[in-house]
Amino acid sequence: MESEHPADLIVRGGPVVTMARSFPEGDQLVVRGGEIIETSGRIDRWLGPATEIIELDGRMVLPGFQDAHVHPSIGGLNLLRCNLAGDPDRHAYLDTIRRYSDDHPDREWILGGGWGMDHFPNGTPTKDELDRVVADRPVFLVNRDGHGAWVNSKALELAGIGRYTDDPADGRIERGAGGDPIGCLQEGAMDLVERLVPETTDTELQQALTEGQNYLLSLGVTAWQDAWVTPQVEEAYRTLASGGSLKARVVGALWWERDRGEEQIVELQQRMAKGSAGRFKPGAVKIMLDGIAENFTAALLEPYRGADGQPTTNDGLDFIDPSRLGRYVTSLDAAGFQVHFHAIGDRAVRNALDAVDQARRVNGASDGRHHIAHLQVVHPDDIPRFRLLDVVANAQPFWAVHEEQQDRLTAPFLGPQRSGWQYPWHSLVGSGARLAFGSDWSVSTPNPLAIIETAVRRVSPFDRAATEFYPEERIDLGVALQAATRGSAYVNHLDHLTGTLETGKLADFVVLDRDIRNGPVNEIADARVEMTFIEGECVYEN
Repeated sequence: MESEHPADLIVRGGPVVTMARSFPEGDQLVVRGGEIIETSGRIDRWLGPATEIIELDGRMVLPGFQDAHVHPSIGGLNLLRCNLAGDPDRHAYLDTIRRYSDDHPDREWILGGGWGMDHFPNGTPTKDELDRVVADRPVFLVNRDGHGAWVNSKALELAGIGRYTDDPADGRIERGAGGDPIGCLQEGAMDLVERLVPETTDTELQQALTEGQNYLLSLGVTAWQDAWVTPQVEEAYRTLASGGSLKARVVGALWWERDRGEEQIVELQQRMAKGSAGRFKPGAVKIMLDGIAENFTAALLEPYRGADGQPTTNDGLDFIDPSRLGRYVTSLDAAGFQVHFHAIGDRAVRNALDAVDQARRVNGASDGRHHIAHLQVVHPDDIPRFRLLDVVANAQPFWAVHEEQQDRLTAPFLGPQRSGWQYPWHSLVGSGARLAFGSDWSVSTPNPLAIIETAVRRVSPFDRAATEFYPEERIDLGVALQAATRGSAYVNHLDHLTGTLETGKLADFVVLDRDIRNGPVNEIADARVEMTFIEGECVYEN
């Protein structure tokens, strides 16, 4: 007997891990009209002539992964340009750059990125190497963390950067012994060259977002918060959404210009007032508080150590004046924005918490779901404040490993005690803080399974023989899965629709090739996404 209200899709024959507190595991997923109508029981009452049935044969179903901090436009542009991500060393970088230059003789500039600081002495590449590969055109290559750029002599010449060029307040020109620029620009110094780079066209940006989306969908990521949404990026999202090409759910974190003040809040409100476009919704504001530890621009409570292990006079940079930050955040909170902080150093983390504290005292409690991303160094005194202030810890677990950039360029300059305060996921969870996961792609892999394994083991899936990185800060697999699904959905204000597989919620889910709960934890990242669904539509199939 056929059902009067048949399902469109039934997935059965394997564990359906719902991530819901009330009913954590089902044995099937029944979908109609893009919504989940059942996760267990008899399926015959849902069968119809057009019902599609997918047999899992033991494969695992999870809610679609959500990324709480990612840069698809940058990642997509890197895929379209001179992409150095994945190259093993600087010799491979130079080969890639030479090949790209030869293949694109019509390009006015050689643009791209993805290089790692760990492949260069002191983390700083030089123009001399680039000049030997490309001398006739300017080269501008952003490193994988987005906080520095590698440029050749032609680019420095066009920008007028020389021995007597002053460092900007929010950056640094790396120099040789005589004071001449060596070809590496840190933080705000990148702008000295980047302002000359030809503008990315709207068409190119839409293509980049499409490339980025396709890659994320192939990894089972069905929703994300884009952590760098300029007006041009916003319009690209709106164009894709209006044309039906935006499949994922995207929250746009509108970019706070750090060289401006409160006057930009009105502009941000006007952008938010445009409302949603399809599955794109603005609603957050991204504020970058400091730089990164590797180039000594992360804001620290105590100064960095020098190569001799002794304290220096450098304690990093505050990109936003802390005396004004609380006022900005209070105004944004009152206007209904979510505030998305970038904070690497312990001073930046404290400044963010202090700003939210001020907003809470002035405005009272809100549903802003403010969150601090990265959290590389967190002073132990600030751990309990996340729960007390209802601030979400937006973690990038893939960085919590022993590797060259950490062991050679970071830990020695933080010192042993402060190194132990890095990426304290277990401590935050133990204090009652909410945890969400982000990747920060294109800085590092957006693969949620690799991120989850790293959070559980504190060892990179790509170097499993390495020793554990402060193993006391490991978290359980169940906690990691929650952070990658339900936790990020909460940050994205999507938890009423997604993040768990429950009756009445949207059918955003992934099918993995195995049940990752049953195998060794050092094989989690070996699992593969076989299918990705959004509202019951298969948007990726391996």
